[in-house]
Amino acid sequence: MKKTAGIVFRSVILLLLGVTIGLLISDNNLAGHISFDGKDKVSKVLDLVRHNYVDSVNVDSIEGVTLNGMLQNLDPHSLYLPARQAASINEKLEGGFNGIGIEYLLLRDTLVITQAYPGGPAAKAGIVPGDRVIDVDHKNFSGTHLINDRVNKIFRGEKDSQLLMAVLPVGSKTIKFFNIKRDRVALSSMDAAYMLTPVMGYIKISKFASATDADFRIALNKLKKQGMQKLVLDIRGNGGGYLNTATALADEFLSKKQLIVYTKGVHEPRTDYFSTDSGSFQHGKLALLIDEYSASASEILAGALQDLDRAVIVGRRSFGKGLVQEQFPFGDGSAINLTIARYYTPSGRSIQKSYSGGIENYRNELTERMRKGELFSEESNLKDSAFRKPGNYHTSLGRKVFSGGGIMPDIFVPADTTQGTLLIQQLNSQQLFMAYVVDHMQPELNKYLAGDDFIKRYTISDAELGDFILYASQTVKQIDPHELLISKENIKTLLKATAARFKWGDEAYFKTINTNDEVLKKAVAAL
Repeated sequence: MKKTAGIVFRSVILLLLGVTIGLLISDNNLAGHISFDGKDKVSKVLDLVRHNYVDSVNVDSIEGVTLNGMLQNLDPHSLYLPARQAASINEKLEGGFNGIGIEYLLLRDTLVITQAYPGGPAAKAGIVPGDRVIDVDHKNFSGTHLINDRVNKIFRGEKDSQLLMAVLPVGSKTIKFFNIKRDRVALSSMDAAYMLTPVMGYIKISKFASATDADFRIALNKLKKQGMQKLVLDIRGNGGGYLNTATALADEFLSKKQLIVYTKGVHEPRTDYFSTDSGSFQHGKLALLIDEYSASASEILAGALQDLDRAVIVGRRSFGKGLVQEQFPFGDGSAINLTIARYYTPSGRSIQKSYSGGIENYRNELTERMRKGELFSEESNLKDSAFRKPGNYHTSLGRKVFSGGGIMPDIFVPADTTQGTLLIQQLNSQQLFMAYVVDHMQPELNKYLAGDDFIKRYTISDAELGDFILYASQTVKQIDPHELLISKENIKTLLKATAARFKWGDEAYFKTINTNDEVLKKAVAAL
């Protein structure tokens, strides 16, 4: 069983939840003939709606809203998941799916391949970024009002099923045909692993999935062979995943019999998670990068390494999710994630932020942090009474640490306001960086044999930035000149990084982004 700081999978026939439902009933309906036994009111009310309501309704939709309404009155992380959403979440955490292994961009009603996963069926067949899919299984595909849901249904499917694709390679007028057999496609949670200096490595992890610890060991051994003695581990933006994966990763850095985390709830006895002596990086210097989007399993790792004085934590206060969920699946593929316990760091801290103000306040808490200046000032965080809960918490070496609202880093680095402008959000949401790379930058990329050479030598000039903004203005109709001015350098970096990813993959993207990363610079200096 696997908990997400987490999720455990356990089959149930029914999930019985106590609810109060008020009904206004006319004299001539069937309510008087139906016995409500108090244990299954929800399903019986839905049956009444399905068979007796005046208009046609989508009962499945009502069911989801009803269950979510009940669960959200408990806490913000107890949720009802429709079948598609449950499958998507579990797929990402289990580390794979059945398909051909591509990422794509829908550009002018044509699917353009932007990534072919290494080792996946598409890559093995010879599909490369820039290829355009014209027909699929002898049917027109390009120009048929493509949407993401339809594309995903077509390219994913049963293992060993066949897919015939007619593809127009970039720069060619001759269509190629590919008969591709769908297979298991692995989704790695390891975004990048490379050397920052001759003795310092960098690893970026996007989630805590089932294979994360195994992937981490592979990446770590690769860097050790290159001379790594110190490590920067980047879990910024990592929203969490499996509890057991978080403890396994913490174990990589700790010596034997150190408490990593413990969990407990009214119906869950205290469970302690200890390190073993199998860690592959128990002694080298370590920095951990976190931000306000590092949550759940990320905070288990950060809390353990901070409390045990094993790593220097660099960045901004983490999200503040200290609840453990268990997943209860239903026969139709839907599921409920129900909070069953809280977790506590080795010093006894609960890092769960308050949700007493209701769901909306909870969801807007990061916005409120920004409004109060907490993303830009360490002092503003420490003045937050909700964060500084009563309690006396110290690390193994006696350093004071804080509870009740995330992990406060040892070295605070304020947010860069030029990275989060509305203009950059619009350019990202409309996929305009990738669209421009596909339409205009491929000939330039082909001049470079290696990503490192491109990253070192290529620069986005002011003229090219102007061309990009002109291109983007066809989609983003109102571009704020002030936002463009303050975001100029970040837009250049994002455009270059997107081009690097298109040609050489995720690692090239992060190598490019990290060249001007202040948080990373602080971590390097600390080590």
